[in-house]
Amino acid sequence: MNTITSIAVFCGSSEGAKSIYRETARELGLAMYKRQTTLIYGGGNRGLMGIVAESLHSQGGRVIGVIPEALHRSDICRHSVEEQLIVVQTMHERKATMYKLADAFVALPGGIGTFEEILEVYTWLQLGYHTKPVALLNTAGFYDCLLAFLQHSVQEGFLKPDHLKALIVESDIEKLFERLTLFESRLSDKL
Repeated sequence: MNTITSIAVFCGSSEGAKSIYRETARELGLAMYKRQTTLIYGGGNRGLMGIVAESLHSQGGRVIGVIPEALHRSDICRHSVEEQLIVVQTMHERKATMYKLADAFVALPGGIGTFEEILEVYTWLQLGYHTKPVALLNTAGFYDCLLAFLQHSVQEGFLKPDHLKALIVESDIEKLFERLTLFESRLSDKL
């Protein structure tokens, strides 16, 4: 059983087209507070990332933002977490810092940046660089197309079935937390 005290959450700096994305981001923040789980995130005040951070912070939860210097502007950063804002030089340093601080990784809906971040930590899991749980919070089927593509990759011999099964996919927050704590990394060799 894993002790999950911090989660790196990757998600959109936009709110998305459906209100359920915003509702789920709020609910995730509240669920993290209930479990006394620290949020590690990109440090922004916009979109889903701002909603998760505000939801957790407004309850008194711990929020740690990690932002590159180029984005460290008052119109982007959350002012209420300045004492917990880590400013780094580059996007690579931002991701490395977030990865180091987190016990688990969860992606909510988002765009290219979100995809890149969650797929990178998923790749690192596959390669054995870490053994932390990696998950998609599949709100309203947002990740269904990605999951179909990953399944296609299995069928075409580019992704091993047990590697695909290692990716936690849930639409329910309670089940997501349960699976994060029960996760065991027992993957076959990538090669």
